[in-house]
Amino acid sequence: MLDICLLGTGGMMPLPDRWLTSALIRFNGKMILVDCGEGTQITLRNVEWGFKSIEAICITHFHADHVAGLPGLLLTIGNSGREETLKIIGPRGLKKVVECLTYISPQLPFELELIEVDDCDNRSIDINGISIEYILLDHNITCFGYSFSLKRPGKFDVDKANKSGVPQRIWSKLQKGEEVIYEGKIYKPDMVLGEARRGLKVSYCTDTRPTEAMVDFINESDLFVCEGMYGTDDKLKKAIEKKHMLFSEASQLALRGNVKEMWLTHFSPSITSPEEFIDSAVSIFKNTVIGQDLMKKTLRFDD
Repeated sequence: MLDICLLGTGGMMPLPDRWLTSALIRFNGKMILVDCGEGTQITLRNVEWGFKSIEAICITHFHADHVAGLPGLLLTIGNSGREETLKIIGPRGLKKVVECLTYISPQLPFELELIEVDDCDNRSIDINGISIEYILLDHNITCFGYSFSLKRPGKFDVDKANKSGVPQRIWSKLQKGEEVIYEGKIYKPDMVLGEARRGLKVSYCTDTRPTEAMVDFINESDLFVCEGMYGTDDKLKKAIEKKHMLFSEASQLALRGNVKEMWLTHFSPSITSPEEFIDSAVSIFKNTVIGQDLMKKTLRFDD
């Protein structure tokens, strides 16, 4: 099971009824935050999932509407009683950006592990059972999209366990994915489990033009969270100039990527009612939803 909440859906500046684009993913009692613009900690408090269990913060890029809320949030996490190391993932330059931003929050009760990524890396990071992959997007500064995959092991196979000579008393630990040393011998989960089953996948891409590589990156996502800066196709020239996306372009990606559902987010401040333009999206990809602040969804494994 995996929970996701849109903390905000606005681009460029927070509005009275729309906070800046950010998302929170919860799994196995832990959380991952994506982006942290001005006011993010306010919506984090409103969602009532807490602060202490945030294991990692993924930053897409270093524009202020995606990162300027970091100092205050880190102080709030510190006040929650957290002492464990917190990971922050982002493009190269992350260390310098965090150093500057935390000048006003220098004394934290936990360490920061800063992970800089680029297009030459192996593109995968594991955070407590969640596999985070990333892709270089097409914005006017370096920007990454992220996907979050919760793996699901295969079913317990009694015949396989017996054929592998696995003692019955350690079956339960192996079934939970633990590696066990018993009577001097190493036993691994794959000795008792069948083939891995389909897991859960959430992809998150914002502040970008559509790219061909994104189609494979989001492929078969259970949920695709994508920017929809402009609602109508007559804004194409502006979208190209500003390196953003139209509703219709996001829908084309969702269709080609064979995703189950798409949430649009990162709306231009000039769009006061994004739902007015939903037809330009659903005419291409039917299962499109206009994102709203604090919108939540629980994703569950297939039976």
